[in-house]
Amino acid sequence: MPLDFSTERNPLTTFSLAGVADVVLLLLIFFLLTSNFVPRMGIQVDLPQAGASSPTEKQFVPVAITGEGAFFVGRREVGGEDLLAALRAEKEKSSAEGLLLRADEQATVQQFAAVATAAQALRMRVVMATRPQEGPGPSSSRRD
Repeated sequence: MPLDFSTERNPLTTFSLAGVADVVLLLLIFFLLTSNFVPRMGIQVDLPQAGASSPTEKQFVPVAITGEGAFFVGRREVGGEDLLAALRAEKEKSSAEGLLLRADEQATVQQFAAVATAAQALRMRVVMATRPQEGPGPSSSRRD
């Protein structure tokens, strides 16, 4: 069977970019889903581990509790008695509806309760920042 090597056919002059656009959009979605949405603050705390975490929005007032028990609203250190006033001022300034709490592993429940009480008085939702769990998921850490 002879092969047809004739040049009577015209070459394809148009190129469809639909496939390229699909690949670019898929890469964009991949990088958005795998990026880290928790804002990093300059206050050093050791976050507790959790098996799952959810992305957070920028409409949160950042609050940190250090291992020594110091409270930070934004980047400003406040005392426990000034926590409510500092949260109110920060909420009004940023029009945030929630509170992103970054507490050190050494922080006490009493310190967490002080922040939660202040947030409840201002009708703010509290979101606890954690670091991803190392190793296998929580289901494999069960003891039989």
